Amino acid sequence: MNIRLYNARILTMEKDRDIFFGEIWIKNDKIAFIEQQSQIDMHMSVPDLPRINWDVQIDCEGNLLMPGFKNCHTHSGMTFLRSYADDMPLAKWLNEKVFPAEAKLTPYDIYPFVKLAILEYLTAGITSIFDMYIATEATAKACMDMGMRCVLVSGLNNFTSSIEKLEQEYLDYNRRSPLLTYQMGCHAEYTCSKELLQKLSELVHRYEVSVYLHLAETQQEVKECRERYGMTPAAFLDSLGLFDFGGGGYHCVHMTDEDMEVFERRGLSVITNPASNAKLASGMAPVAEYVKRKIPVAIGTDGPASNNCLDMFREMFLVAGLSNLREMDATSVDAMEILRMATVNGSKVMNLPDTDILAKGKKADIIMIDLHQPNMQPIHNIAKNIVYSGSKSNIKMTMINGKILYKDGQFNIGEKPEDIYKACQETLEKLDL
Repeated sequence: MNIRLYNARILTMEKDRDIFFGEIWIKNDKIAFIEQQSQIDMHMSVPDLPRINWDVQIDCEGNLLMPGFKNCHTHSGMTFLRSYADDMPLAKWLNEKVFPAEAKLTPYDIYPFVKLAILEYLTAGITSIFDMYIATEATAKACMDMGMRCVLVSGLNNFTSSIEKLEQEYLDYNRRSPLLTYQMGCHAEYTCSKELLQKLSELVHRYEVSVYLHLAETQQEVKECRERYGMTPAAFLDSLGLFDFGGGGYHCVHMTDEDMEVFERRGLSVITNPASNAKLASGMAPVAEYVKRKIPVAIGTDGPASNNCLDMFREMFLVAGLSNLREMDATSVDAMEILRMATVNGSKVMNLPDTDILAKGKKADIIMIDLHQPNMQPIHNIAKNIVYSGSKSNIKMTMINGKILYKDGQFNIGEKPEDIYKACQETLEKLDL
């Protein structure tokens, strides 16, 4: 399909390139052309220039086109627990509410709840998700059915999954669909035995791939790991060779200087989840220190049970606000750096290099930000407006892989949202939580 997006402000997220007026032309799943309006006008004045038969032309009315947000840590299927287990500390929340509820689930049960999460991702301008949850097949099917770009990561632990299953999933999902990839990982150090982690390390070395997991989320996690192994989680995992080929950690709230040195030495990334960490009182990640050390930082919402809201705008603001509060410095992290965390850095973490910026040949994963709303006016600095005053209401369009899945409040997903809501409610009643 040939799509023309014109009369647009464009933020490519290329380094040192300012916002400009121009057009983006899309052919099938890729950006075929992107240019400033003055250059386009010059080309179009040539009489014998071949004309394109457009399937869709959209006047962007001066609104902003930019790469979609990358949600680098989420558990989509956990929408079934949204507002079910709130106002509790993490350990009690997991052991008394989440784990018993999840024990009732079947893969069939998870499927509609993943679709529910995808609806919310689209309204928030999220075009890629890095998803860890039980029953990966349900997540994969929901994403493929609805057109969501998804990177699955194993939640391997002592109680669910196995090394054999992880390897099979890695081989299967990485060749199934252009929208679907898979990275190795495990749930966390505290849910995996040393023997299991050693086997995971052997697998990582066999395929020479990166690994991701929950890391240093709480003080208790770090304390108990020290008691078990005499090391912090990051140091212990590194001692097993798990980080020899890169990867990173979700949360990374309670990191020592030694941990950060491991991240620097191994080229690891931090995926910060400020809303979840604040809600569960886990703490505030030292994001400014990571930036200072040039440790790549990406952003995730975490799951809808620990965050409740799958909203990258809220996460971006909290990255800024909590970092400033932690450092007692209103300049601790620049807004443009945070916008890079939510886009370019996220693509790096998920190993999706064709989705990082808007440029010819890149995937057409594009969002349109509505600037004709009070919270985006006046226009002094659009990028800072997005981080500090933006909201879901500013998402006018979400395109993934060249397909417009959400525009002006309407979904183009092949089914009615109300049918998804109904399926979720029926499943909840069956689970009898």
